[in-house]
Amino acid sequence: MLLCTARLVGLQLLISWCWAFACHSTESSPDFTLPGDYLLAGLFPLHSGCLQVRHRPEVTLCDRSGSFNEHGYHLFQAMRLGVEEINNSTALLPNVTLGYQLYDVCSDSANVYATLRVLSLPGPHHIELQGDLLHYSPTVLAVIGPDSTNHAATTAALLSPFLVPLISYAASSETLSVKRQYPSFLRTIPNDKYQVETMVLLLQKFGWTWISLVGSSDDYGQLGVQALENQATDQGICIAFKDIMPFSAHVGDERMQCLMRRLAQATATVVVVFSSRQLARVFFESVVLANLTGKVWVASEAWALSRHITGVPGIQRIGTVLGVAIQKRTVPGLKAFEEAYARADKGAPRPCHKGSWCSSNQLCRECQAFTAHRMPKLKAFSMSSAYNAYRAVYAVAHGLHQLLGCASGACSRGRVYPWQLLEQIYKVNFLLHKDTVMFDDNRDPLSSYNIIAWDWNGPKWTFTVLGSSTWSPVQLNINETKIQWHGKNNQVPKSVCSSDCLEGYQRVVMGFHHCCFECVPCGAGTFLNKSDLYRCQPCGKEEWAPEGSQTCFLRTVVFLAWHEHTTWVLLAANTVLLLLLLGTAGLFAWHLDTPVVRSAGGRLCFLMLGSLAAGSGSLYGFFGEPTRPACLLRQALFALGFTIFLSCLTVRSFQLIIIFKFSTKVPTFYHAWVQNHGAGLFVMISSAAQLLICLTWLVVWTPLPTREYQRFPHLVMLECTEANSLGFILAFLYNGLLSISAFACSYLGKDLPENYNEAKCVTFSLLFNFVSWIAFFTTASVYDGKYLPAANMMAGLSSLSSGFGGYFLPKCYVILCRPDLNSTEHFQASIQDYTRRCGST
Repeated sequence: MLLCTARLVGLQLLISWCWAFACHSTESSPDFTLPGDYLLAGLFPLHSGCLQVRHRPEVTLCDRSGSFNEHGYHLFQAMRLGVEEINNSTALLPNVTLGYQLYDVCSDSANVYATLRVLSLPGPHHIELQGDLLHYSPTVLAVIGPDSTNHAATTAALLSPFLVPLISYAASSETLSVKRQYPSFLRTIPNDKYQVETMVLLLQKFGWTWISLVGSSDDYGQLGVQALENQATDQGICIAFKDIMPFSAHVGDERMQCLMRRLAQATATVVVVFSSRQLARVFFESVVLANLTGKVWVASEAWALSRHITGVPGIQRIGTVLGVAIQKRTVPGLKAFEEAYARADKGAPRPCHKGSWCSSNQLCRECQAFTAHRMPKLKAFSMSSAYNAYRAVYAVAHGLHQLLGCASGACSRGRVYPWQLLEQIYKVNFLLHKDTVMFDDNRDPLSSYNIIAWDWNGPKWTFTVLGSSTWSPVQLNINETKIQWHGKNNQVPKSVCSSDCLEGYQRVVMGFHHCCFECVPCGAGTFLNKSDLYRCQPCGKEEWAPEGSQTCFLRTVVFLAWHEHTTWVLLAANTVLLLLLLGTAGLFAWHLDTPVVRSAGGRLCFLMLGSLAAGSGSLYGFFGEPTRPACLLRQALFALGFTIFLSCLTVRSFQLIIIFKFSTKVPTFYHAWVQNHGAGLFVMISSAAQLLICLTWLVVWTPLPTREYQRFPHLVMLECTEANSLGFILAFLYNGLLSISAFACSYLGKDLPENYNEAKCVTFSLLFNFVSWIAFFTTASVYDGKYLPAANMMAGLSSLSSGFGGYFLPKCYVILCRPDLNSTEHFQASIQDYTRRCGST
C-alpha cells in the first residue's frame, strides 16, 4: 500500500510539473476530441520526435514544421473511423455513443503527459489519492496505443495500478506480456516472441548458421536482438557480428561508419536488422553509402513493408531482402474516410478557455491544410498498422457491449469502471471483416505473419508474399521458387562459417564460435550421431565401426562352428582315429596271448589305447560355441590322456632296456624294479602328477567361455580362457618332459632285438609330436583368428595320431599281415641273435 501511495504521489507531482511548464500552447484541433457517453483515448505519433537538450521538465511541442508523420496520421484516422462506425451501428452499443480524446505522442514527455491526462478525473482534471482504486473513475475507460515498446511500457506502468485497459497497435515486445508488471496491457499486433521464432525458422530453412545482427537502440530493437540471439544460439546459429545503432545515429557519422566497416569485415552473408523504421532508414542509407552489396537482409516487421525504407536511393543494389510482416489487412472505407476528411471544412484551431485544462499536443495544423489533391497516400504498411488500431477500438466496443448488457437490444447506461471493462475485453471473441478478434492467455492476438521478399521491378520495389508463419507452435510455410536471389543462377546464398563435414566426420571447433570448425574423421570403433556433430561417440561393446562412420554395425560372432568344411574334415579325421583305436583294442584283445601283444605291454596296451581315446574325445570340445564343460575338459582331458600314454610309452621303453641291458649287470635294481611293480608305479605317479597339475589349473586358472573384443574390431571371438594361463603352460611342459624321456628311452633301445626294437617308429612319432606343437605355437604367435582352435585341435590330433601310428600300427601290421612273425619261435630266434651279437662284442 505504501508503494502504491508513493507512486500516486509521484504521479500527482509529475502532472503538476507538466501543468506548470508544458501548457505553452493554448490551441487544439477539433478533430482530436469527440464527446460521448463513454470516452476512449488514442495515443498516436502524428509527428516525429525531435532530439533536443532540455533544462526544464517541459512537454515537447509536437506540432512542429517538417516533422509530420504520415504513418501516425493513418492510425489516427483509423481510430476516428472505428468510433464513427460504432456510433452509427444499431447492433453494437445501440443507444450508446463513444467519444474520444486523441493525443500526439511524438516524444517521451508527450507520451507521459497524455497518459496523465487520461488518468485525471473529469471536471477537476487531477489524480486523486484514494485508498480504494476500485471506484476510481478517470476521464477515459480505455486507451488505444501508443506506437512503440518504449512508450507502451511507460504508459502501461502508469495505467496498471488503476487497471485502465491499454490496447497497443504497435508495441510488440515480449516483456509487455509479463502480467505482474503490466496487468492491463493488451495488443492487436503479434508478440515479438513469435516474430523471433519465425526469423529463426527462416534462417534454418535456408541453412544460414553464420549471421550478423543489427538492432535499434530502443526497447523494440534491443530486446528483439537479445531474444533473437538467444533463440538462434539455442538452434545452433552463430552470431558473427552484433551491434546496436544509437538513437542519435546519422548517415556518415563516425559511429555508423565504424558499424559499416565491421559489418563488411564480418564474413556472414546474412544480416538480420531488428530495428524501428527511423533507424532502419539511417542504417540502409549508410549501407548504400558504404557500398555493402551481395548480402541477404532479413527485415523485422517494423520496416519490412515500409516505403520509407524502399525509397532510399540506390537500395536496389544491396542484395536480397526478406522479411517478416504482419498479415496484410485493410480497413474498409479508410481511404474514402481520409479523402472526405481532406475535403471537409475543418475550421481553425480553437483556443482553450482560460482556466481549462488544455493539452499542448492535440493540435495538427498540417492535417487541417490537407486537400483532396494534397494528402498522405495510404500504403500497405500503414494500412496493416491502421487495421490493428481499428480492431483495438472494436475490441473495446465489444467489451463494453457485454458489460452494459447490450445483447438485449438496449444498453443499460451507468457508471463503468476501467477494471470492469478490462475483464470483458479479455473475453471478447468476434468477427471483424472475416477476421477473428480474440486474445490468448498473454493478452496477445491470435494472428500470423507473412514472409515477404522485395522484388525490384523497374523504378520501384514490390513486395512478394512467399508464405506465412502460424502458431502455436510456430510453423513456417514458404514457396522458395518465388524468391529472386541476387547471386548467379538464382542460387540460394550460403552464410556459414564452415561448410558441413562429410558423413562420419566430427566438427572440431576452432575459436569461439561452434559454427567455425575443422572436419576430423571419427576413429575406428566410434561413430558420429547426427544429434551431436561435435563428438564421436563410442560404439557399444557388441558393435564396431570403421574410420569415418556415422553408424555402428553389429560385430560378427565367430567360433569354429559345426557346419563349416574345416570342422567336417577335422571331425572325420578324429572319428577315424577313434575307430582305429577301438579296432586296435579289439584286435589286441583277440590276440592278447600272442607274442606281439605281450611284447607291446600286454594289458598295458589297453591303458595306452584308452588314454589316446580320451585325448581324442576331448578334441570334440573345440567345435561349436564354447561352453563351460567344454572349456573345463578339452585341454585338461587331452593333457591327462596324453600324459598317461607318454608315461606308458616311457616306462615300456625303459623296462625293455632294463631287461636286455641291466638285468645281468645290475641284478639288484632289476629284481627291485620287478618285485615293486616299477612300471605300474611309474605310470601311476606320473599320471597323478599331471592330474594334480590339471586340478590346480582348473581350480586356480579356471578355463571359462569368454567373448574376446580386442583382437579384431569387427569380430567377437568366442573362446576359452586357457591359452595364456599358467596351468596350461605347466601341463604342456610336463608332457614335453615326458616326451623327451620317452624319446631318450626309445633311442637307448635302438640295438635291442628286432621284435623289441621300437626306436625308429617311436622316435619318428615323438619328433612328429614336437613338430606339431612347434607349428601350432608359431601359428598362434602370428594368427589370432577364428581357426586358431582348429589349429590347436590339429596339433592335438597330430600328437595322438603320431603316438598311435608310431607304437600300435607296426604291431597291427604284424598281427594282420605277417602272422609268421607273431610266433614264439620267431621271438626266441630274435633274442638268440641279439645274445650272439652282444657276446661277440
